[in-house]
Amino acid sequence: MRFGKGMAALAAIGIAAATASCGSNDSNGTEKSGNELRWTAIRANEAGFDRAPVILTAGAESVLVDGGFTLSDGKALADRINTIGQPLSTVFVTSSDPDYYFGLRPVTSAFPQAKVLAPEDVVAAVHGNVEGKIATWSPQLGDNGPRAVADVVIAQPSAQTALTVGGHTLDIVRADNLGDRYYLWSQDLRAIFGGNLVASGEHLFIADLPASAQRKQWIANLDTMIARDPKIVVAGHAPAGADNGIAALRFTRDYLLAFNEAEAAAGNSADLIAAMKQRYPGLPGESSLELSAKVVKGEMQWG
Repeated sequence: MRFGKGMAALAAIGIAAATASCGSNDSNGTEKSGNELRWTAIRANEAGFDRAPVILTAGAESVLVDGGFTLSDGKALADRINTIGQPLSTVFVTSSDPDYYFGLRPVTSAFPQAKVLAPEDVVAAVHGNVEGKIATWSPQLGDNGPRAVADVVIAQPSAQTALTVGGHTLDIVRADNLGDRYYLWSQDLRAIFGGNLVASGEHLFIADLPASAQRKQWIANLDTMIARDPKIVVAGHAPAGADNGIAALRFTRDYLLAFNEAEAAAGNSADLIAAMKQRYPGLPGESSLELSAKVVKGEMQWG
C-alpha cells in the first residue's frame, strides 16, 4: 500500500490514467498461433498511488492484471479495455493492498462475464483487512471509493500457477518468504509485471515490511527477477515516464540496500529520512519515505 500526499484531495480527482505504454511482438518474438501478445500499462497519478494495472491482449481475449485504487481509476481501465476491443475474460489480482482492488467495481460492471481471481492467500488477506482499509480510506475517497464491503469486488481464490491469454502463458510467481506477494512472468515477451514488489523513480513504501530481514528477502527476490534477464519490467508503482526495463528492478534493489544501510546508522526516523533524501535528492514520494521511516524506527504503528 502506498501513502501519497494530499489525501484530503483524493475524492476530487477524476480519471487517473495518466499514461499508457504498449508492447507487441515486433521486437519481442511474441507470435504464437497467429496471435501476438500485447501489453498496455495504465499508469495512475499520485492520487492513485502511481499504480500501473496491465491489460494483456492476444487474439480475441484480454486479461487485466490488478485494479487501481479509486473508482475513477477503474472507470479509466474499463474505458481502455472497451477501446482495445478484445473481450475481458479474467481479472487477476496479485496483492491484498487496496490500491490493487478498490477500483475494480467499474471494470466488473462493464464486463460482468469476466472472472476475478487471486491466489488463495491474497484472498484470505483481503477478507482479513478489507473492513479496516475501508474505514481508513473511505473518509478520504468519498464517492470515489468503496464505502462498505458490499461495494468491494473481492476476487475468488485460485490455486492456478499460470494465466493464459490467447494461447500465451504467463507464469504466476509467488515471492519467496514474503507472504502474499506475487508477480507475473511472460517468457514470450520476456516481461515481468512486478506488482508491489517493484517500484521505479520514487521513494519505496516500506512500512509493510519494517524488519531488516524482510527487506533482505525482498532483495533476494529482486535478484531472482533480475536473473531472468527481462526485456520489459512494469513496476507496480512508478510516476509517469518511469523506466519499463530491467532498470526498474535495479532501482528497487539499490533503494532497499541504501535504506537498510541508512536505517542501521540512524537513531530515529528523522535521521533516516535525512539520509535517504541526501542519497536520493528530489526523488518523488517523500511522504512514503516519511511514513515508512517512522514505522521502521518504531515511532508509528501501521497495518
